[in-house]
Amino acid sequence: MRNIYFFTILFFCISPLFAKQIEVCSTCDIKTIKEAILIAEDGDEIIIKRGVYKEHGVILINKSVKIKGIGMPIIDGEFKETILKIKADNFSIEGLKIINVGQSYTKDFAAILVSKSRNFTIKNNILEDVFFGILIEKSHYGTIENNDVSSHAKDQASSGNGIHLWHCSNMQASRNTIHGVRDGIYFEFVKKSKIFDNNSYDNLRYGLHFMFSNENEYFDNVFTNNGAGVAVMFSKFIKMRNNIFTKNWGSASYGLLLKEIYDAEIENNTFEQNTIGISVDGSTRINYKKNTFSRNGWAIKIVGACYENDFAQNSFLNNALDLSYNSKINSNKFDNNYWSDYTGYDLDKNGIGDVPYRPVKLFSYIVHNTPEAIILLRSLFVDIINFSEKVSPVFTPDNLVDNSPLMKNTND
Repeated sequence: MRNIYFFTILFFCISPLFAKQIEVCSTCDIKTIKEAILIAEDGDEIIIKRGVYKEHGVILINKSVKIKGIGMPIIDGEFKETILKIKADNFSIEGLKIINVGQSYTKDFAAILVSKSRNFTIKNNILEDVFFGILIEKSHYGTIENNDVSSHAKDQASSGNGIHLWHCSNMQASRNTIHGVRDGIYFEFVKKSKIFDNNSYDNLRYGLHFMFSNENEYFDNVFTNNGAGVAVMFSKFIKMRNNIFTKNWGSASYGLLLKEIYDAEIENNTFEQNTIGISVDGSTRINYKKNTFSRNGWAIKIVGACYENDFAQNSFLNNALDLSYNSKINSNKFDNNYWSDYTGYDLDKNGIGDVPYRPVKLFSYIVHNTPEAIILLRSLFVDIINFSEKVSPVFTPDNLVDNSPLMKNTND
């Protein structure tokens, strides 16, 4: 038994010494990528040199190889179907420009399709005119890094997602740029993974969309001008920090939608110039801390069934409405936040207002029930009814107050 173990370890140690490098170009012995894969063995490196490669059909990679482009070679799928299909562990794809993925209403064609793989890297690629860009299913321990994914999505039915993961774990998507697709980044049944330093903008629906995905982290991303913003649904144990949600405008748009989210941390994010900063529905035990809400229509809109949430040290700056609430029952805590509309005083100079602040205005309650009333937002009538509700709350929760409002914005 010891001898078998020894020879197994020895084999894996010396096998890289026998790996070969295969060059592909118009003047090389090997002129197509398919031919290079055919003669390659596990551990080999395939170098694709500058040029345009039209391989007429799916390029199947079923070996543990490294594929590297020199001079950004172009692989043209000619709008037919999936271009690269990988069913192997321990592979890498780097430095390729992949264009013109096929479109279909029944099949998920992708520039790069990965299925049932482990320990892989996809980085430094340009994917243009895609249906799906990078589509990964039932795979684990993968890195998707520094890719540029784009298309010209016109409607949701005829478009796919930029980076799409399904039934995966321990994945990392970082420093990617995604635009012009349906959803920039899509996670479904993905766990223990990280999304960071990505720029997702001008997408047809969501900059980020994930569902049924637990124990994930999303940080340092920028989501700009997406059709409906970002949607996080039916998940728990999520950490979202240092992200920027901006310029997501529209009648059904928001910076961030939370639906059926539990035990999450939302910290140090910026929500600026969105129709709704955060729309919250059925989400419980979430800590909102040190976030900045600036110049949104609504900063936070709580639809219902949201309990035991903690809002602390957030800054609400010049939003049309800071908080919308549709219930007289409140178990959420608002404490130590900065409200630009706060007009109280601080006689003891401790930086905390001496008068509690009521963030829910009666007008937000009216608009929730009659959206057309928003045209009265800047009228004297609105000031009068808001003042009357502040003096004697009837429609808004009695205990929904910030008892320690900050006098200065601490999130600059």
